[in-house]
This record gives sequence, structure tokens and C-alpha cells, in this order.
Amino acid sequence: MLASVAEYRIAARRRLPRLAFDYLDGGAEDGDALRRNSGAYGQWLFKPRVLTDVSRCSSAMHFFGREAAAPLIVGPTGLNGLFWPRADELLAQAASRANLPFVLSTASTSLLEDVRAAAPQGDLWMQLYVQQDRGIAEDLMRRASAAGYSTLVLTVDVPVHGKRDHDTRNGFRLPLRLSPRLLADCLTHPRWTWQMARAGSPQLKNIAKSVGEHADLSRHAAMLSRQMDLTLGWTDLEWIRRHWSGKVIVKGVMGVQDALLAVAHGADGVVISNHGGRQLGSTFAPLELLPGIVDAVRGKTEVFIDGGVRRGSDAEGRRARRARRVARAGAAVWPGFSGSRRGQRSARADDGGDADFAALAGMPGNRRSGSGVCRARWFTWSGSGLTRASGRPV
Repeated sequence: MLASVAEYRIAARRRLPRLAFDYLDGGAEDGDALRRNSGAYGQWLFKPRVLTDVSRCSSAMHFFGREAAAPLIVGPTGLNGLFWPRADELLAQAASRANLPFVLSTASTSLLEDVRAAAPQGDLWMQLYVQQDRGIAEDLMRRASAAGYSTLVLTVDVPVHGKRDHDTRNGFRLPLRLSPRLLADCLTHPRWTWQMARAGSPQLKNIAKSVGEHADLSRHAAMLSRQMDLTLGWTDLEWIRRHWSGKVIVKGVMGVQDALLAVAHGADGVVISNHGGRQLGSTFAPLELLPGIVDAVRGKTEVFIDGGVRRGSDAEGRRARRARRVARAGAAVWPGFSGSRRGQRSARADDGGDADFAALAGMPGNRRSGSGVCRARWFTWSGSGLTRASGRPV
């Protein structure tokens, strides 16, 4: 039995052809931002307390009034059908079993209605890209609302796609075109090849349905990569509200100024995210920006964070630094795409669970007030929060 997300990632790498694995795993340019996301955790250490009552530790949280088993969200990933047939439906089922929210991507390969049918009791959220033809986004919002999706996640950091060297090297284009390299890749990954041959080419089914066309991966992928609405601005949150009555979260915020604009325009939450390091090759890790943004918004909107989470201890570290909730995309999909039956049933392949970690760290209940996180040499933990050696909050 595999023990961690890292081990499931290795198993997925063995199962998937390089072209597919690199598309899911790689970052922009040289991958500096991707490495920075996970490397940021190496700068922080837990300082546990002992002889505290940890008999009632709980990792449960509430997302807009609905309880979840942990401060985790299964974040949106596009083109999941390239990795496993009906992957979006399977991920939604796993999230529902784990009592975690699941975010379906606009670039999903299962109809949003089919995902709802697969997880009838799940807390489903809809991630939205806005194309030049805003009628597509309006129809997606209408359909998601009718299917009982509770929350809209508006992604705002992809006006154009980042430069992803690994896709260029691998000749990754949609639809996939047979080449000597791809043929060799397929022959050395027969299980994946057989599954794809049986299931057929993945399609961007939600785009196709909202456009009112038959599935055409080449055309609809081009709409996402080359026909995004470059005029989208903060005042367009009013347009979103006219078509969506649920909660609205803005994903892709990477600074205090934008976080305050999100508050001013009525966003219910912001996700501090650099798109998993897949857009800009050189930028901050979300964890580095978290304290400043939390201080700036002063509790006026929910703060989520995304990127680099691989274990329950990572999520707890972010909570100690005052992020209420954590989105996990890559960490959640590796178990499902590894070929492991246990992995496909789990949305939380980590190191034993957040409640166990809380007990080890001496964090009683949900208060997390006794233990803390400190940065080696430069930071210490006080009862009121994380502080610099100079005593200024961070």
C-alpha cells in the first residue's frame, strides 16, 4: 500500500506516458515557481507543545456554512480524461466520500451534470474561465446552478497560457497527433494506451454543450487557449452576480492590492494562487504572500491558498499562518491517476490525517492556539501569532 502523495505521484509517472505526465506535473519555463511553491514549506518548522489535552482533536471545518472533514478542497484540474476515463466523476466521488468540496474545471472532460449524478450528495463547486463569447460562461453558470453546484470559482490568472517548455519539447497539442515519439511513448505504456483506445479521445464536453456544438477537441481547446476575454475586469463581478446566485471566489490573487479590490467588489473569497507555478516561471509562492493578504482583508472575505500542499502537515502549516482553507489539485489527483484502486477511492492520500498531526503537534481541538509554526533562525511563535524576531507580525 502506498503511503503518501509523493509515492502515488511516482506510480502515476510509471503509468502515464511522458507527454501526459509532464502536462499535469510541469510548471512554466524552467519550473522555478513550481519548485518555490513546495520549497516554501522547508522554511517553516512546527514547534509542538506537550502535556496538552489532545483527546478531542478535529480537522473538521466549515465551507460557507457546510461542514467538511478537513480544511482541504479538491481543486480544479483540466483535461482529466487524458489521464483516466471519466476522471472528473471519479474524483468527485472520492471527494464526496472524504466529505471534501470538489471543484470542477471549465476544461473538464465530463459533463457537469454527469459529475453531479456521480456525486449526488457532494459539495460541488464550478471553476469558470471567461471566453470572448461571454454567452458560454453565462450558460455554464446557468447549468451549474441548475445542477446544484454551490460555489463559483472565477479563475483570473490565465489571460493567455504560460510558456510551458515541457509541452513544447513533447510536442503536446490537442488533439494528440501521432508522431514517432508519441508512438514510442504509447507502446511503452500499454495500459494507458488500451484505456484511451477504449474510451476514445477526451473532449471538452462542457464547452461543447454550452456552445451548442458537437465535441471538437481542437476547436474547443483553441477557445480556451486563444479566445479568453482579455477585457475582463473587477467591475465584471457585477456581471457574474447577475448570472450566479451562490458564493463567488476569485482565484489567482497574488497581492494585497488585488485582494482589497476583490473585497471592494464583493467577492466572498480569494484564492492566493500562482496557478501551480504553470503561468509565470518566476513569481512568489502563495505561502510567502499569505500573512500580508490576511492582514489586509481583515476578515472581510475568506482567504484560501493553493500550491505546493502535499501532506496534512502542509495544510496545518497554512492554517497556523492564518489561511482558513487549502485547495489541493495535483496532490489530490495523483492517487486517482496512479492506477491504484485504493488511490482512486481516496481524495486524501497523505500521512495519516490532520487530526493525528494535530495531536502530535499539541494542537487541542480546532483552536490550534498552543502550538505554532516558526521559521528557522528568523521567526518565533507567540501566543498571538507568528512574529519576526523584531516582534512585528508577518
